[in-house]
Amino acid sequence: MASNDYYSSQHANPYHDYSNSPLPPLPSTSHAGYAENRYDYARPYTSNSNDRYDNDPYDDENSIPLSGRRAKHASATTISPILPHEQEDPFVRDADPKKKRRRKGKDGWFSGEITWVVFILTVVQIFVFIGELIKNGILTGTPIQIQPSFNPMIGPSPYVLINMGARYVPCMHNVDGVQNANDTISWPCPNATSTTGADVSCALSDLCGFGGVADPNVNGSLEDKPEPNQGYRFIIPIFLHAGIIHIAFNMLLQLTLGRDIEKLIGSIRFAVVYFAAGIFGFVLGGNFAANGIASCGCSGSLFGILAITLLDLLYTWRERKSPIKDLLFILLDVCIAFVLGLLPGLDNFSHIGGFLMGLVLGICLLRSPTQVSRRTSADYASMRKSSRDGGLKSFIKDPLGFFKDRRGIWWAWWLVRAAALVGVLIGFILLIKNFYEWRTTCSWCKYLSCLPVKVNGQDWCQIGNLQFEPKE
Repeated sequence: MASNDYYSSQHANPYHDYSNSPLPPLPSTSHAGYAENRYDYARPYTSNSNDRYDNDPYDDENSIPLSGRRAKHASATTISPILPHEQEDPFVRDADPKKKRRRKGKDGWFSGEITWVVFILTVVQIFVFIGELIKNGILTGTPIQIQPSFNPMIGPSPYVLINMGARYVPCMHNVDGVQNANDTISWPCPNATSTTGADVSCALSDLCGFGGVADPNVNGSLEDKPEPNQGYRFIIPIFLHAGIIHIAFNMLLQLTLGRDIEKLIGSIRFAVVYFAAGIFGFVLGGNFAANGIASCGCSGSLFGILAITLLDLLYTWRERKSPIKDLLFILLDVCIAFVLGLLPGLDNFSHIGGFLMGLVLGICLLRSPTQVSRRTSADYASMRKSSRDGGLKSFIKDPLGFFKDRRGIWWAWWLVRAAALVGVLIGFILLIKNFYEWRTTCSWCKYLSCLPVKVNGQDWCQIGNLQFEPKE
């Protein structure tokens, strides 16, 4: 995919203008009067006073807890800033130097550090998908849906997915026309292979499974019916997929781009972004997507990772060899996914919600841009020199050093971070409140997930909405 090509290029070599030719030998110190004046070839002269702070152990990009980023090298050379993938983690002990030498220059799946979150998520999602196929085979006789229609994703039926935990609104809260129906509603059974007869004679509790869903078989008002309570359907769908094509594309992106982002920001912050983006996407879709869509997949989580990739590109724009090309690859991935989300029966709100959450958390969790985090005072060089080890120990020893000599733009940036975090938390709470209580809808929001066209007389934007026909 385009995202793989984008991250395969990594960052441009910041030393491409620096000569690789052998340095001339240092003159012998035996010559009288020469040792004091010899030139140190390992310390090229620079007149840029700002560069003296490139090794700042209190730099916020190195001092934020949970960081998987690596601290800047304690090198005197100031040819260019240290890139993210070249930094060392100040919050863990230095690895064995011999192991570092063995890993140096290696990259790929079978070398370097293991991205445990991506590895565990991928294994779990693959095993869950195998379980979907097995359950579909037990219930319907075939591992993939072929009756009453063929699943184009080459996977189980949507009824099996609902029964295994896909986000399905009638299983999560009262729906007008369901719990307050004036007649008994017959639902498809998990083992349905047709749209008539016994295959569509199940109760809603049979379709939803997991318990906690009352059968609306008695006439009465909406308030007379017990409220379905399966809120975990905002989380479980992250591990479910609609078919082989669905999981193949998601795993390809997760094992390439996701792996690189976990190495960039660390496993803990990667897991936070992954699950927060996925959950927020399903919550947004639960509010505004068609109420009859069985939504599943980790696409919302991966859109959050794409947002992190975009932010990292913008933060390191000047260090990239071809930033325009990288930007085009990211935008191509995003556009293709959003366009596919406009097809009938798909939930584009999960993509949108995941991307928005990824942007906000990226602003909160990623390091500050280099232009923002630089210090103002030249006197801070002495503090940096006395705190050569840096990292968390130095922060604990002198926490005020983290804030010393910060410029106004740095404080403004942290205010933006705090406002973004508070804003997304408030937005999440409001969406949950709206989903369970207010039920406010948006008349034009549906066009973010569908095209206003008719095919064979059927409006694409009505596909997925529950519609009940009275029994004769």
